[in-house]
Amino acid sequence: MRLKCLTSEMLQRLQRIFADVSKSWRCRLVAFGGQADHVHLPVGAHPSMNLARFVGNLKAVSSGSIRQEYAKHLRRFCWKTGFWNNACGVVGAGGHASIEQLLEHIQDQETPP
Repeated sequence: MRLKCLTSEMLQRLQRIFADVSKSWRCRLVAFGGQADHVHLPVGAHPSMNLARFVGNLKAVSSGSIRQEYAKHLRRFCWKTGFWNNACGVVGAGGHASIEQLLEHIQDQETPP
């Protein structure tokens, strides 16, 4: 994303959306954190899951809901139909970082007002 448009209320709504989408994919949202311009969501998923489709679905569902529910607030930030940018980072726990380190990083994020 990188537009500093997310409020704490929007982050709470995004957490619910991401939890619901994850559940529909038989995954579990382990934690959630975000700042005004991005989110972190560690998800427990089967290793054979199609991550690209899952992330695409997370972005599509959340974008539609957030743009509809917070249209007035977002008007000053977003002029196009998209909400998220095309980038995403995927990190597997157990390699260079343990799940505990990842969760600690998420908890240390500064929450917007």
